[in-house]
Amino acid sequence: MDKPEDNQKPSLDDETLALAQQLFELARQGNIEALSKPLEMGLAPNIRDSNGNSLLMLAAYNGHKAMTRRLLQHGADPELGNLRHQTPLAGVAFKGDANIAQILIEHGADVNATTPDGKIPLMFAAMFNQTQVMELLLSHGANADIQAADGMA
Repeated sequence: MDKPEDNQKPSLDDETLALAQQLFELARQGNIEALSKPLEMGLAPNIRDSNGNSLLMLAAYNGHKAMTRRLLQHGADPELGNLRHQTPLAGVAFKGDANIAQILIEHGADVNATTPDGKIPLMFAAMFNQTQVMELLLSHGANADIQAADGMA
């Protein structure tokens, strides 16, 4: 059997890709009933789509509190960033969902996690005037003095 090159990922068959797409869509829709069984059977909660978005990122970003909690209860990593190095908390800060931000923080999300260019969730909330999320992040230790590479504070 040929060994894949170290820098190449093995390719998935069409059936596996279709199943993965269904799982990502269930998270995006917040369909907790349909996704609970695979999680209970051992589905790795940190699988990611072609953009690096985890099931948790998709559920949280789309405002699904119950799905966010369930994924975290099954071991989803609240710090797992996508290919743009955005964490679920940064995505939620952008969207302005303080309830989901609170859930993520309760499960260990770092309020000062930075993207490669130095942005933290507080900056995403501030960019879009998400004051409730800003207050929540600050009350949990977000550092308002951090500056991004572009000088944003």
